[in-house]
Amino acid sequence: MMVSDPIGDFINRIRNAQKARFDKLDIPASRMKASLCRILKEEGFIKNYKFIKDDKQGVLRINIKYGEGREGAVTGAKRISRCGRRVYVGHEDIPKVLNGMGISILSTSRGVMTDRQARKERVGGEVLCAVW
Repeated sequence: MMVSDPIGDFINRIRNAQKARFDKLDIPASRMKASLCRILKEEGFIKNYKFIKDDKQGVLRINIKYGEGREGAVTGAKRISRCGRRVYVGHEDIPKVLNGMGISILSTSRGVMTDRQARKERVGGEVLCAVW
């Protein structure tokens, strides 16, 4: 199946798996999705992830994180830069999500990083998504 927006599909799969109370989720792998998983794990939105090789492109197995009362760690997520409209910002214009309670994920010349890391390293880039 051809997906026109792999990052948007990635975000929606995590949101849907959390609403359905799944413990783990398998998605087709790519380097960008692995970078997003790394950031989500570092920021505490998912428990863990693992790359599983197969005959095609590989699979990312994501362990969903839940809080008290089986409440999901990801309250919301939004795709900012889409296929039809790319959003680029400088380091001084990086948006804050919920006054710092959430994160923006950026694709920069130094790799995929959070908004806080990009501000610290004074580098701008494409705003991929926001997670809170």
